[in-house]
Amino acid sequence: MAGQQQVERTQRWDRFLKDMRLYAGLPQPLEMQGTLVRVTGLVLEAAGVRAPVGAVCSVGGGGSEPPVNAEVVGFNGDRAYLMPTGDLHGLASGARVVPLPVPQIPPRFGVENHPWRRSEDRGLHLPMGDGLLGRVVDAQGQPMDRAGPLQHVQNEPMVRRPINAMDRDPVRQPLDTGVRAINSLLTVGRGQRLGLFAGTGVGKSVLMGMMARYTEADVIVVGLIGERGREVKEFIEDILGEDGLARAVVVAAPADAPPLVRMQGASYATAIAEHFRDKGQHVLLLMDSLTRYAMAQREIALAIGEPPATKGYPPSCFAKLPALVERSGNGLNGVGSITAFYTVLTEGDDPQDPIADAARGILDGHIVLSRELAEGGHFPAIDVEKSISRVMTSVAPREHLDAARRARQWLAKFNKARDLIQLGAYVPGSDPELDAAVKVHPQLVSLLQQGMHEQATLEASCRALQRLNPAG
Repeated sequence: MAGQQQVERTQRWDRFLKDMRLYAGLPQPLEMQGTLVRVTGLVLEAAGVRAPVGAVCSVGGGGSEPPVNAEVVGFNGDRAYLMPTGDLHGLASGARVVPLPVPQIPPRFGVENHPWRRSEDRGLHLPMGDGLLGRVVDAQGQPMDRAGPLQHVQNEPMVRRPINAMDRDPVRQPLDTGVRAINSLLTVGRGQRLGLFAGTGVGKSVLMGMMARYTEADVIVVGLIGERGREVKEFIEDILGEDGLARAVVVAAPADAPPLVRMQGASYATAIAEHFRDKGQHVLLLMDSLTRYAMAQREIALAIGEPPATKGYPPSCFAKLPALVERSGNGLNGVGSITAFYTVLTEGDDPQDPIADAARGILDGHIVLSRELAEGGHFPAIDVEKSISRVMTSVAPREHLDAARRARQWLAKFNKARDLIQLGAYVPGSDPELDAAVKVHPQLVSLLQQGMHEQATLEASCRALQRLNPAG
């Protein structure tokens, strides 16, 4: 028995030495340090450092001030452009710029990680795991809720390989969001990506809170990107609530954070959702807002000299949006899913805003919130006529689709004749379709309205839709 153990021990050492010889034969790049030569607005310019775009570097730290982490966002010749993730107070010309190594062995050698090993992956590695549930963290993975350090988490890379489109399962299963107007007329599929399009102050956050509490999902990931800092605590305590927070992870990057941190917050929230999806869980991703993410990219791109295009947005903004959105959806072979809702701020209630227009083209549907309905006390203020779910025909039965189509026709007919009705020019009996729309309109309004603390299941919503009857 002792001889067999000795043989196994010798074989393990032989394999280990063989792996080490293979690894030692690989070319190891030299660690290069640079110096800070220029600070212009939001951009740090460093000379003498060579690091790929997306790498994280430590800047300064030689004096009493702590070092600042910055990410390489571009380069020009031998000068690297970096965007900081913190305050620049205390930085001086000539400060050291050092790429941060990641202690990780290439997995192909089958050897455990060791602290003296360096990997070519210099991107951010942030906490992932079940220990994030019920916690509020910032874009760096640091707790914000004063509930102690994170437990049961491990650092994982922020950037993951995109899933081949042919390996994803199509959206075929309906998802109960708990909102009657969405369940009945804009049915959502598990793994779908939708946008909530609205101006300021029409109830986006409240509607997101309702979906966070009532949607059938194993894990909820909320990304509060570029919004007011006051809204973070209010959303968690007043809208999400204790029940919602228990199965949720909140990533907050408020408006006063640097633009790189705001972009990083959106990527971190998506990476957390991907982590739970890869474990086979069904995830609901709520991101508020996609517009602030695009604005952060605009600030970075303009700062490093990219020319502006549509309304000041550089071309890279419109490339970053699908790169972020396409990370959500169904997982490989139906294992896990990410159903995502992204709020899109239409500035000045302009539906042709460039970010809103681009988002409509890359999402699987859009839900438009109307200021006119919100001002009239109609909640949720969903404009059904301007909203659409592009997968509803794949997830709803034929009877449901027929009832939804009939309800849309009645609503459109009534709204088209609203002015005539209010002026008293409508004569009953002249148009049978309009007569039916007028009679069923009170039932339609009751169907589309819902209290923020009221839950409407998918089954109950479908029954209420099919009960609509002009005969009363």
